[in-house]
Amino acid sequence: MDRNYFDLKDNVAIVTGCSGGLGVQMAKALASQGASIVAVARRKERIEAVANQIAEEFGVPTFAVQCDIKSTDAVDAMVDAVIEKFGRIDILINNAGTGAIGNAEDITDEQFENEMQIDLFGSFRVARAVAKKAMIPAKYGRIINIASMYGLVGNMVAGSTPYHAAKGGVVNMTRALAAEWGKHGITVNAICPGYFYTDLTTETLNSDFFQQHAKVTIPEQRYGDEGELDTAAIFLASPASSYVTGVPLAVDGGYTCI
Repeated sequence: MDRNYFDLKDNVAIVTGCSGGLGVQMAKALASQGASIVAVARRKERIEAVANQIAEEFGVPTFAVQCDIKSTDAVDAMVDAVIEKFGRIDILINNAGTGAIGNAEDITDEQFENEMQIDLFGSFRVARAVAKKAMIPAKYGRIINIASMYGLVGNMVAGSTPYHAAKGGVVNMTRALAAEWGKHGITVNAICPGYFYTDLTTETLNSDFFQQHAKVTIPEQRYGDEGELDTAAIFLASPASSYVTGVPLAVDGGYTCI
């Protein structure tokens, strides 16, 4: 029996929102196991730099595709380009997202709709295209939707109702797609990250308020470090997770267990 459980060699992985932060970290994690990486985001220069860096560091094939996931035509064209280049898509990490902050009573229709268009509908657009064009025909696929611990609970720190609503939708969309596509050999799971250090969050998380916040709300009493999301992504992307589907996996230091 092959015990190399997490070998992703010859697998092709699309990672959306791959211009920085957690998207790049997860792309590197999959590349470390041999997967070819397709970096997808709106900023062409950023994803090209990311793709080049991953290729140089891990020696795997990479491909950068500019795409706005709010556009069905753009998503379909992106998926077609990946299939034309690699002939297959084995893994999808739906990571692209945004976050509207504000008191619920002051959130505009436009803010709420934009959140849904990117975090929820955008994730569905990409999953739909990848499944229809690549995974269902192949009878195999690993889809990982990046939700949030805020898709499982509310919060009293910063008003972000549109984000909560969209990420909660991602969690239940994950269950629905898992139920529908299981017969095609496709697993669909969600990762629900807690607070993680990235270039955009480090200053905020290191503030006195958030350091105290971690001590009283997170059992591990700290925020997530770079690399601590990697193993969840590798496991759910691998053939070894074949009997795991429809699961919202919280990687949050215990935030949602209390």
